[in-house]
Amino acid sequence: MTREGTEVFYGVDAVMRTVLQFLYQTDDKIDACVDYTRPSLAIDIVILKKAFLDAKKRGVKLRYATEITKDNISYCKQMMTMVDELRHLDGIKGNFYISETGYLAPATFHEAGKPAAQIIYSNVKEIIEHQKYVFETLWSKTIPAEQRIREIEEGTEAEFYEVITDNEKASQILVDMTKSTESEALIFLPNDKALVRIDRLGIIDYLVKASQNGVNVKIISQLSEENKEIQKKISENAPNIIILDGNSSPYGMYIIDRKKFLRAELKRPGAEKFSDAIGLVVYSNRRTTVDSFESVFELLWKERMLVEELKKADRMQKEFISIAAHELKTPIQAILGMSSLLKYYPERTDQVVEVISRNAVRLQRLSANILDATRIESQTLKLEKERFNFRDLIPTIIEDYKEKIKDSTNDRVELIYSDNLKNNNPIVVAADRERIIQVISNLLSNSIQFTSEGYISLNIVVDNNSKEVTVTVRDTGTGINPEILPRLFSKFVTRSQKGTGLGLFISKSIIEAHGGRIWAESNVLDGQGTIIGFMLPLETKNGIEEKKEIGL
Repeated sequence: MTREGTEVFYGVDAVMRTVLQFLYQTDDKIDACVDYTRPSLAIDIVILKKAFLDAKKRGVKLRYATEITKDNISYCKQMMTMVDELRHLDGIKGNFYISETGYLAPATFHEAGKPAAQIIYSNVKEIIEHQKYVFETLWSKTIPAEQRIREIEEGTEAEFYEVITDNEKASQILVDMTKSTESEALIFLPNDKALVRIDRLGIIDYLVKASQNGVNVKIISQLSEENKEIQKKISENAPNIIILDGNSSPYGMYIIDRKKFLRAELKRPGAEKFSDAIGLVVYSNRRTTVDSFESVFELLWKERMLVEELKKADRMQKEFISIAAHELKTPIQAILGMSSLLKYYPERTDQVVEVISRNAVRLQRLSANILDATRIESQTLKLEKERFNFRDLIPTIIEDYKEKIKDSTNDRVELIYSDNLKNNNPIVVAADRERIIQVISNLLSNSIQFTSEGYISLNIVVDNNSKEVTVTVRDTGTGINPEILPRLFSKFVTRSQKGTGLGLFISKSIIEAHGGRIWAESNVLDGQGTIIGFMLPLETKNGIEEKKEIGL
């Protein structure tokens, strides 16, 4: 091997002779870059292992770069004792050795345990210098074997940042990422067609399954007729997946488990296949990069949530204006109509005035509710708290509502009151008396409206351990539609075609401003009707306090 030249040797025996001769005749240094199958050969083939050990014993400096995996980790640990420095590099596909005088390149063979059947040897100076440059370039991208081994044994993964130009490879990476989701998937899609494209890859099915197993899935995508069926599939099979309507974007973003992300530029927006639609793709697990893109996603998510809330608020406001206009119109028309009758039928003054008065009260109550709701929203509603005996409120309210039941000619409903207490001790609270009366009146009015027969009961229970008084109104009415039960105390939610849906919203705000809570449930005991209750904290201080205004 003295004259310059390049030669190919064929056959396993010839390959082994060439490699052994290369190792035994090198006296300075050898640099090796080999795929993940080669460490096992260097250990299992005795004469090859002996040649490596002999070279190291003679003082030959050996640098060895390979891909360290779970499968070859034990061989790599042994190789670390046979070479001066072992390092890891992802995805090595070729094999070559470089010395000061020679270049050796066994054919790539991916079946562990079998040596290559052909090899190239060259001592041409230009080739050697070129391959030295190639090795140094690859060596600069390696990481210490100790670090990679520790990552494998501890279940961590080496950081990488990869720019992918093979679109089919990018598609498979996205599928593999999604399949491996364990806790969270954050997906930002560039247009409505993108949801269709990832569904064709099977990604939606993987996300549905992941959500069913408790994975948190958030998707931002333009929603349209184009992807309507996919939206339906998601809502029916994985209702916990949240999809927000988005805008068009020049790229898509996929973040899995806060560990990996893939960002794909949108090259052909209307393409049917994911691989045909995308351009440049970036794939990485770098902590700082993933965190950065996650922050971008969260900003986009909050922005879309705000848009959805504004849309919802606008829709509810329009509904409220429509309901309020209708509710205001009814008593106003009655007042105007009855006022006109006074001119022509003075003999019916008492009857007409009664109707006018009743509708004026209704109009006043409606106006007060609208004003209260506005004050609650603007946080300007004030409470005038004072200490008083809660028991003193109830009898008067009960008598008023017994009369209202009689006036409505509904003699099939009985109003019952009990406080379930065996003593006459005062139940002292620090509260706004008028506002608490307003809450109790709202609850009784609701029950009367929805109860045509049976009973309405108001009960008071005191818990001296928790220092609370609980008031419940139970009825045998029509009950609450299960669909609106979770939203019953929200603004504009109503159980009937009449009313603005503000009463319970206002009641909830008043009770919570007092440090209490309010709830509703079905009347299981009687098999029909509703139970609505609230709790207030008892006052434990001595002496009567002065009235004071407290912001709601």
